[in-house]
Amino acid sequence: MQILNSIPELHLARRLMTGSVGLVPTMGYLHAGHMSLVDYARRENDLVIATIFVNPTQFSENEDLTTYPTDLPRDFSMLESAGVDFVFVPTPEMMYPRSFQTYVTVEQVSQGLEGAQRNGHFRGVTTVVAKLFNLTQPNIAYFGQKDAQQVVVIRRMVEDLNFPLKIAVCPIVREPDGLALSSRNIYLNPEERSAAVVLYNTIQTVNSHYFAGERHPNRLLEIANDVIKAEPLAQMSYASLSDPITLYDLDMPTEDPMLFSLAVQIGKPRLLDNCILPLSLNTRDGVTAVLGVDEKAR
Repeated sequence: MQILNSIPELHLARRLMTGSVGLVPTMGYLHAGHMSLVDYARRENDLVIATIFVNPTQFSENEDLTTYPTDLPRDFSMLESAGVDFVFVPTPEMMYPRSFQTYVTVEQVSQGLEGAQRNGHFRGVTTVVAKLFNLTQPNIAYFGQKDAQQVVVIRRMVEDLNFPLKIAVCPIVREPDGLALSSRNIYLNPEERSAAVVLYNTIQTVNSHYFAGERHPNRLLEIANDVIKAEPLAQMSYASLSDPITLYDLDMPTEDPMLFSLAVQIGKPRLLDNCILPLSLNTRDGVTAVLGVDEKAR
């Protein structure tokens, strides 16, 4: 595995690469969720590039940029063991030099959900991802379903700006009790960690009602709110049922796939989770088809 610490090093390495290239962009402090992306990329490409960059432009003033967990030696060991060929580790000064003044903004699909809670977040995400796409020139880029809105926003950017690559979406990886893996889970104390399973319990409860025939978004959201409210340590940020292409809130029953999204504050971290209804679509092929493919390609 070759560690690339500068843009010229990456340019040189990329010129020498042959065959298909899979990209796994991360902010580091890797866990099994990240490694599942690496595993898919390794199996589906000749070469794999991972990136580790804690992107300052996607953090707002009241978020945890300065305390975001990092452990590069551990990350490098995990990536090398998984068969990654190259790791690009830029600094903020490389990605955003003092003269930097160009940003990428995706309009409609970035407005709700996390976009409504975190001012400027998705402008930072799309800008850095566009730069990483330009720098690494991948054939396929791998993203996790857990950040479903991010996937939809990036998919829209790729289509609108004609990036010559495919977006692969990989299912959420969970702890045995159902908690979605996240680097921010480290912030939970034992009591909060026990309470955090309420997100997965909410998904299971909503799904059971959906499976029984309930299709009205308002009723399903009432059920979700009741489960969250029963956990004293959980503070609901939002629960949403939306169209997985437009992310517009649904207000009428439908048999089309629905994206159920949750954001809940427990202790310090805001925890995100989601699923596609019906749950049978929450597979590699299902989430890629629903979240990672432009509407025109369906």
